[in-house]
Amino acid sequence: MNHKTAADPFSSVLQVDLGARSYPIHIGTGVFAEAGRLLRATYSGRRVFVVSNPVVASHHLAALQQGLSAAGIAIEVWQIPDGESAKNWDELYKILGWLLDMRAERHTPLIALGGGVVGDLAGLAAALYQRGMPLIQAPTSLLAQVDSSVGGKTAVNHPLGKNMIGAFYQPQQVWIDTATLSTLPPREYVSGLAEVVKYGAIRDRAFFDWLEENASALLAREPAAVNQAIHQSCRIKAMIVAADERETGERALLNLGHTFGHAIETALGYGQWLHGEAVAVGMVLAGRLSTLACGFEQSEQQRLERLLASLKLPLACPDLSLETWMTLMGRDKKVADGKMRFVLLERLGQAVVRQDIGEKELAKILIPDA
Repeated sequence: MNHKTAADPFSSVLQVDLGARSYPIHIGTGVFAEAGRLLRATYSGRRVFVVSNPVVASHHLAALQQGLSAAGIAIEVWQIPDGESAKNWDELYKILGWLLDMRAERHTPLIALGGGVVGDLAGLAAALYQRGMPLIQAPTSLLAQVDSSVGGKTAVNHPLGKNMIGAFYQPQQVWIDTATLSTLPPREYVSGLAEVVKYGAIRDRAFFDWLEENASALLAREPAAVNQAIHQSCRIKAMIVAADERETGERALLNLGHTFGHAIETALGYGQWLHGEAVAVGMVLAGRLSTLACGFEQSEQQRLERLLASLKLPLACPDLSLETWMTLMGRDKKVADGKMRFVLLERLGQAVVRQDIGEKELAKILIPDA
């Protein structure tokens, strides 16, 4: 679904079709100004709870508060530290303690205002508090807008693995206010573009072609290009999530580059590499493995690497031993029956899951000079 009406004056409104748990994704400039009206579609109470961090709150909390107060809704705010290192059990426990101390009721919405870390932490807290309270995702980073805010994955990290403790918990609405991207630091904005590339690579060749043609416009944050990239990314993700909510099949394709990327993040310490940076390198490695195992054309692999490079994303992986790679990837959530699963490319726009990749094949791409 993609429409724009007087009632919904945004660039687009998409729907994640999950039966009784379906929900809208509102995309465009000024969505936060309409927050109260949007929330009134499902909520008649007088207060909500907001989880954010100091950096995001300083830029965007006022706009959200004004949008909610226009509908007579007051906010209570909890702020977590900035950065990936905050996505841990201790911070989750503090959020839950705050909700208890504030006597939050199970029907009162919890709004996640921030990037992926805020969305994951607040989402998991919403899933756990009184066995589930309404969740609104209000993502403010490009990566969260195109990926983590849609689909219901929530988690915290553990020293032994990224996102290993979590739950599937769908939001009631997603509010993507593209005005928030104006304050996003360049490195974090570019990091989000890696997930955008992923969608074209796994599912939509025409979108991949469009990204090649519009890379400079995206880097310049031209509004029309950014809105199109967000809309197409969310459209593809919503379609895949609707078909496979709990990642028993097709949804695994969304993990292109993530098995390698999560290993990089875990090995180097959460936050040293941004998630999108690690995923970009992971996609390079997955593409190279695809040329060995799936007949992925070398010319298409070169196109993938050129696009990532044109978007200022890294291509070179850190210097890790094969033992480190194998240990960390062996702990990944995508392991099944003791075997690692890799999302590989048969061609641009068509991905597959393979579970028959051996250590020798991995060594060729991970330790090429060994």
